[in-house]
Amino acid sequence: MSQQKLGEAIGLTFQQVQKYERGANRVGSSRMFELARVLDVPISYFFEEMGADTAARGRQHAMGHAVELPDSGEADPMTKRETLELVRAYYKITDAKVRKRLFEMTKALAAASPASDRRSK
Repeated sequence: MSQQKLGEAIGLTFQQVQKYERGANRVGSSRMFELARVLDVPISYFFEEMGADTAARGRQHAMGHAVELPDSGEADPMTKRETLELVRAYYKITDAKVRKRLFEMTKALAAASPASDRRSK
């Protein structure tokens, strides 16, 4: 289903759907329910790849309990402001070829970086 058709089905523009898809906007529970209904999937479909530790922290947070960091002592990089800013900047690059080259370069740099260097940043 295209973003245009999905947007029409839930009363949004395709640009708003894109923001959800990219993670620029947070998806509320009522919107997620509507998406599941339109896509004819159970709500659990959106959580199939969620790790057990993430699910446990989410339940703790929902019940008002303190949420512990993962064993590594570092916050999940997907929750960092830096990650969101990086993704937003990446998608502001209008030339798809330049974006692709930046993506490939970033993967190569990460692969060449020793594991100890990645943990210290």
